[in-house]
Amino acid sequence: MLVAKTEAGQRVLKDRSVALTPRQRSALILFDGKRTVEDVLAATAAAGVTREDTDKLLELGLIADVAPDRTRAEAAAAVAQQEAVERHKHRTPQERYAEAYPIATALTAGLGLRGFRLNLAVEAATSYEDLLAVAPKIRDAVGDEKFRPLDNALNDH
Repeated sequence: MLVAKTEAGQRVLKDRSVALTPRQRSALILFDGKRTVEDVLAATAAAGVTREDTDKLLELGLIADVAPDRTRAEAAAAVAQQEAVERHKHRTPQERYAEAYPIATALTAGLGLRGFRLNLAVEAATSYEDLLAVAPKIRDAVGDEKFRPLDNALNDH
């Protein structure tokens, strides 16, 4: 759930009319309508902010859900997308190679005779490290825009 400060929350930050703990105040500052409760809890974990602190802010009407009509399916899809991004970042070199090799082959094959030697180099690459070594030559040959999918497959983006 995306959460933002209400008008009352904005006012309390300015005039301190409601007694908040330092942890609650820290959390309240971060609720901007772009972050979820989980994002704020993660950002303030070192300060000791807990779910009870954010629940208290909700109870006091200082923060509110900015997208209450968001369905559970949409929320689940957002979580699944986040998990997929995290899995992508933590791939093994073998998984990176398996994802990148077909992209590299397609890019160099698309160069025709001009890319014949580069295509042979890609086909000779039998590991992630080998393919990573050939990648700069592929970037030079195809340009940054066409290279982007290969770069994403090889690296943690």
